[in-house]
Amino acid sequence: MNHAAFIIPAYVLTVAGLVGLLVHSWLAMRAAERAADEMRKR
Repeated sequence: MNHAAFIIPAYVLTVAGLVGLLVHSWLAMRAAERAADEMRKR
C-alpha cells in the first residue's frame, strides 16, 4: 500500500492552513495598527 497518497495531501492541507492563518493574522495586524494610528491622531 502506498502511503504517499495520504501523506502528500496531509502536507498540502497543513501548508494551506498555515498560509491561511498567516494571511488572516497579517490582515488583523494591519487593521489593529490602523486603528491605533487613528486613536493617536485624535
